[in-house]
Amino acid sequence: MTADMVVPLWMHEQITAEQYDFWSDEQCAGIEIVDGMVVVGPSASKRHNRLARILANTLDTAAGPDWNADTDFDVRLQDVPLTNRRPDVVVYRADTIDITPTRPEHVLLVAEVVSPGSETTDRIVKVDQYAKAGIAFYWRVEQAATGVPLVYTYVLDPATKTYRDGDVFTGVVKVVAPFPTEIDLGQI
Repeated sequence: MTADMVVPLWMHEQITAEQYDFWSDEQCAGIEIVDGMVVVGPSASKRHNRLARILANTLDTAAGPDWNADTDFDVRLQDVPLTNRRPDVVVYRADTIDITPTRPEHVLLVAEVVSPGSETTDRIVKVDQYAKAGIAFYWRVEQAATGVPLVYTYVLDPATKTYRDGDVFTGVVKVVAPFPTEIDLGQI
């Protein structure tokens, strides 16, 4: 015997930026809005969350006083149709901490930790969206079968609004841009 599932109306209609801005933090948690439609992502694993936290903590320290690195908040890529992404890690201008929504011009770097169910989105779709929005750096973290994550870095070509491949790291990420930092992901 199956029960009829009642799906909320907002899952069938495009959401505007004005509507979304009135939603509570609880309503916005765990979702993204793409072309006005609610997209529910898979729940993150403990390993995924730990990778994101280690990245954010290390980037926050390395970034200095002008930049913050945090997790779990929306970046408004466009208003019409509404597209809000919730990157795993966002490095943004410290002086914009109280400005909502966070916009691409506030953001220096986004990082996504690829998990089962997010492979195509993190590897293809978000790369294009973040580049078109003008975010200077994109990092993709792959949870390799060996247990040691791989980090693929990308740098924006502002003329074409596309990313160029940067370096690939395994275990230890050591970069000079956007600021010098070393991150040991082998500690997972």
